[in-house]
Amino acid sequence: MRVREFFDVYRGYRIPRFKLIEHRNWWFTFSGVLIVLSLVGIAVRGFNYSIDFEGGAQISYPLHTGATVQDIEATLAKYGLTGAVQVVSGDSVAIRTESLTGLPDSTKILNDLASQAGISSQDINVEDIGPTWGSEISKKAVRGLVLVLIAITLYIAFRFEWTMAAGAMIALVHDVTITAGVYALTGRLVTPETVIAILTILGFSLYDTVVIYDKVKENTESAALLARMGYTKVVDLSLNQTVMRSVNTSLVVLLPILSLLLFGGETLKNFAFAMFVGVAIGAYSSIFIAAPALVILKSRQMAKRAPQRVPGRPGAPRPRPARVPAADGAQVAVASDAAARSATARQGGDARPRAGQKRRPPAKRKRR
Repeated sequence: MRVREFFDVYRGYRIPRFKLIEHRNWWFTFSGVLIVLSLVGIAVRGFNYSIDFEGGAQISYPLHTGATVQDIEATLAKYGLTGAVQVVSGDSVAIRTESLTGLPDSTKILNDLASQAGISSQDINVEDIGPTWGSEISKKAVRGLVLVLIAITLYIAFRFEWTMAAGAMIALVHDVTITAGVYALTGRLVTPETVIAILTILGFSLYDTVVIYDKVKENTESAALLARMGYTKVVDLSLNQTVMRSVNTSLVVLLPILSLLLFGGETLKNFAFAMFVGVAIGAYSSIFIAAPALVILKSRQMAKRAPQRVPGRPGAPRPRPARVPAADGAQVAVASDAAARSATARQGGDARPRAGQKRRPPAKRKRR
């Protein structure tokens, strides 16, 4: 593709001719590998939950020096601690980390933090807190998510058809599984912001999928186009008509998320990382998973609805004549020739004159 043609396609002046449905096995293989890696990461490594899920310690103290968040995190890292560090108004520090109760180096940790802040260790306030995101909140969140997904499935099935609803749910499970697997494989901290980001990307993925399905429905309503191209090629055409819209929409969303991921604080980075991965995977699944899954489901549905032909009924294929052994071939040929001549004689003569035989002129009618 030339540079000018590329920009014409990118700007929407020309419809591309990508064979997206034809190569659906490639996309399914790639997604299958990602899903297997994600499941292995979740099963083997698990998630790195923050203290919002597991509980921990809330440490707060005044700051009389110019210590930064990175300096405080480095001090905690010396003792194998991680957590959320905030410097409020430049004169106070708030740290959420693992519980210090039972740690042999808890006194050294407090002394190092006090020395770094220019205060006494007695000025540091340490409070053990329980998980703010408990099991009850998780149960309510899962229950609400299931109800929302059921409502979305019913809406798509009512607005379009059930095969599209099933394809959208397949893409949705694909997105959540891979996003969760990325968190498990990278070991990033799972915070409430991460859960909120994952719920947000579900809506974005569904939006992109519904846009593509709406174009498919519009094109398949044309009986002439459907009869000329077939369902698979019509879906492929619909994808080519909407692929650049999906790509441009995803890029517009990804660019500000990327800026948060690079230049935001630690809390914003956790949120931005989940959003970035989810939006990218959602844009991919809408094009390469949802539409091919729709074609497979629709093909099976059409195959079940196709009437099976029964011999003897109108339109049924005629049974082939039985083959005759080679030894009796000459007799069969003679018998067939005789039968043909007798049939011609019954119909009033040969349809065509034989070679060397003159045609008789038509008989003249007598005038009365």
